[in-house]
Amino acid sequence: MAVHDHGHRHMGLHLSLRRRNAGATGSDTATSAATATGAYALAGLRVLLGFVFLWAFLDKTFGFGYATPSGKGWIDGGSPTKGFLGSVAAGPMESTFHDWAGAAWADWLFMLGLLGIGVALIAGIGLRLAAVAGTVMMALMWMAEWPPAQHLSDGSPSMSTNPFADYHLVYALALIALAATGAGATWGLGRLWARLPFVGRNRWLQ
Repeated sequence: MAVHDHGHRHMGLHLSLRRRNAGATGSDTATSAATATGAYALAGLRVLLGFVFLWAFLDKTFGFGYATPSGKGWIDGGSPTKGFLGSVAAGPMESTFHDWAGAAWADWLFMLGLLGIGVALIAGIGLRLAAVAGTVMMALMWMAEWPPAQHLSDGSPSMSTNPFADYHLVYALALIALAATGAGATWGLGRLWARLPFVGRNRWLQ
């Protein structure tokens, strides 16, 4: 009888361990699937955000007729910053932005920033540098639009829909998240980029 009971206990322990292992395997599979899905979602966000920056560069350079009218592109002699910065009408940096509007150095920095950030995001390389540059750019553009203002300097309504949060801050946070999670490894050249000797010696280039 004792032997019989011992056999039952042994069988019960074996079945319990099998159920526990099966549960652990299922949990690991679900975690792996969730991780993969998250990686794909971040990669999609990276490419999409990269296209936002790259398209802005292309449209402002060649005047494709979207934000920049045909014939008014940078290659046609137009200024990528004059219209936007020249129309700033609120905020503590209003006069400063007016001084910067149309300046050659401002045009070059702005356009190189758009191009560099766009290419880095789409390729999945240099995401840390892109995050820093993009965050600075978005912060300046946020100050130029100055969401806290309810009225412009001429007294007209600002049409601001939120006193703080706008798409510039969302873009900046997305850039930081992409760099922090190494989102260039999926659908990108992030792994190959990280293996390059000069990148390995300068981690800030990853």
